[in-house]
Amino acid sequence: MIVRHLSLTDFRNYASAEVALEPGPNLFVGRNGQGKTNLVESIGYLSSLGSHRVSSDQALIRAGAESAVVRARLAHDGRELLVELQLNRSAPNRAQVNRAAVKPRELPRYCSSVLFAPEDLALVRGEPSTRRRFVDGLLGIRSPRLLGVFADYDRVLKQRNALLKSARASGLKEGRLSTLEVWNDRLVELGTEIMAERIAVVAALGPRVVEAYQAVAGVDQQPALAPVLSVFSEHPDADDEESTHGDTGERTRAELEQAFRSALERVARAERERGITLCGPHRDDVLFTLNGLPAKGYASHGESWSFALSLKLACAELIRTDSATGDPVVILDDVFAELDQGRRGRLADAVKGYEQVLITAAVYDDVPEELTAHTVRIQAGTIVEQAESEHADV
Repeated sequence: MIVRHLSLTDFRNYASAEVALEPGPNLFVGRNGQGKTNLVESIGYLSSLGSHRVSSDQALIRAGAESAVVRARLAHDGRELLVELQLNRSAPNRAQVNRAAVKPRELPRYCSSVLFAPEDLALVRGEPSTRRRFVDGLLGIRSPRLLGVFADYDRVLKQRNALLKSARASGLKEGRLSTLEVWNDRLVELGTEIMAERIAVVAALGPRVVEAYQAVAGVDQQPALAPVLSVFSEHPDADDEESTHGDTGERTRAELEQAFRSALERVARAERERGITLCGPHRDDVLFTLNGLPAKGYASHGESWSFALSLKLACAELIRTDSATGDPVVILDDVFAELDQGRRGRLADAVKGYEQVLITAAVYDDVPEELTAHTVRIQAGTIVEQAESEHADV
């Protein structure tokens, strides 16, 4: 899949923008704060319904405007689609595909992208929630149906937590927990599906991460990843440091369901005392290792960068294999400035085979020459130049 044309209205710092894009590499270049990332962020939003920089849609709407519009003309296998999304301050968001109204959550079916940005270093060094969002985001792209499963699980979790908090406030009267079993059944049903899907996608990523890490870093440091499931923890109610042991065994759905039910029984008293659900997919993690040691805490800065890059490249390869829309758009947002010369060249080699690659950079010379064929200069939220090539420093 490629984006042939991008149109923005009142998105971030753009009152209006029209950008023609080409197959292969496209470089957006300009000083920091000019709006380069805003352009690629809009494409990332169409494929994920989220921003890699902020958690609220409101920040995406230009100051003083009531709505923002993103339009993208997509092409795949000889077919073109016009995808449109309107983000509203005080009304539900709206979406269209070829001028026909669709639900916004359906947009990822038509547009897929994989974005890597400096913030992704948190995949290796950050909290478990960051890794959960990463895995679930990939699952949502591979199987949009799961977006509904995640939403249902979050809703049941909130209801169950509300019940536990109410019981704690009322002195833990058993009568206040009479409906807990109903919520338990639904939580286990949805949670088992989420755990099974996460295990499967982590297993699928594993060999691709190995290949991508060697391609980017130029060495084999035995990168590996394994799920960490709270339902198999001896102390799932403990708020301790992240586990240094992943779950590498094969688990059937029946085993996952039974483990979830058993874990809920083990932590029942602690849950009543604390008023919160203490085990389940919302407390799981993924363990990343290099040479058998946890990457978090042991990997150097360069190794952490290589691991994070490898995870995103593995995602792109997995989507390329599975998606009906072909290659995802690969987005590298302000990445090359953080890499040494060797890693820059190896990353360029790793991505140049994708149908379309979007790159942002503050300095033109940071980007390997083979990725500069189509360059767009940005200044203060304005497209000031689009050229086939450019050789001046910015």
